[in-house]
Amino acid sequence: MANTYTQIHIQFVFTVKYREGLIHLSFKDELYQYITGIIKNHHHKLLAINGMPDHVHILVGMRPTQSISDLMQDIKGSSSKWINEKKFLKVKFEWQEGYGAFSYSKSQVNSVINYIKNQEQHHATKSFRQEYLEFLELFEVVYDERFIFKELI
Repeated sequence: MANTYTQIHIQFVFTVKYREGLIHLSFKDELYQYITGIIKNHHHKLLAINGMPDHVHILVGMRPTQSISDLMQDIKGSSSKWINEKKFLKVKFEWQEGYGAFSYSKSQVNSVINYIKNQEQHHATKSFRQEYLEFLELFEVVYDERFIFKELI
């Protein structure tokens, strides 16, 4: 798109269905490489990816050629299909419905990258639920408790 100049930084947060810890170290890096490929194929720029066994954080420099929902649909749909085809797990892998998408200015990008890189340390003291609710509060997102990522009961 000629004469179109943008700077759009979005952090995506999404979870394994029922927040089960199914993202094992044995295939985590391969999964992140696969997701990186999806992002690059859509001509976006991956700035950071990391997570825990039950969820993933991605920071993307987005081009305005694709909607956020279309990108997330492709990432989640393609990666869950890929995990199942590779038979990394004995159970069917699914991502939980929904995601968080939070925008940042250029001046915040380095701190968000560091935050994503340090997920393991961060979650030594804070649960995913606490983290996610803090994001929603910080970004002043109106939400319904009934629809916050569900856990197995």
